[in-house]
Amino acid sequence: MARRFAVAVVCALVLAGGGGCASTKGPEVRVLGVNQKLGPAPRREVVFVQVTNPAKRTMRLTRLEYTFAAQGATVSTGEVPLFRDVPAGAAVVVEVPLELAIEGPMTLRGKLTAELDQIVRIFTVSAQVDAN
Repeated sequence: MARRFAVAVVCALVLAGGGGCASTKGPEVRVLGVNQKLGPAPRREVVFVQVTNPAKRTMRLTRLEYTFAAQGATVSTGEVPLFRDVPAGAAVVVEVPLELAIEGPMTLRGKLTAELDQIVRIFTVSAQVDAN
């Protein structure tokens, strides 16, 4: 009896979400470039990340938790609060701070939190960074 109830709850959640998480393709993330942030010391870099919404509805980005890694070691971690609506099929550029820039390739990995159809979803994202 409890098993049937659990299955019914899962089915109801999937139907309420317009097909569930499996039918919603996550946002696509691509690094556009790295620039030095002007201002007082210490030196900071900014990574410009393009986030594309492949969904058929507007997606509201609310947070990006990120880690930059190079050669298996963590270079920088952090969180960026976001307040951006991304229409269906459109893209926005997000600035992600990088405390310690290194020469050579890095990987950006993280969790992008977004609202889609009034449901909060967390998407795992990853992109290559060429900091040269």
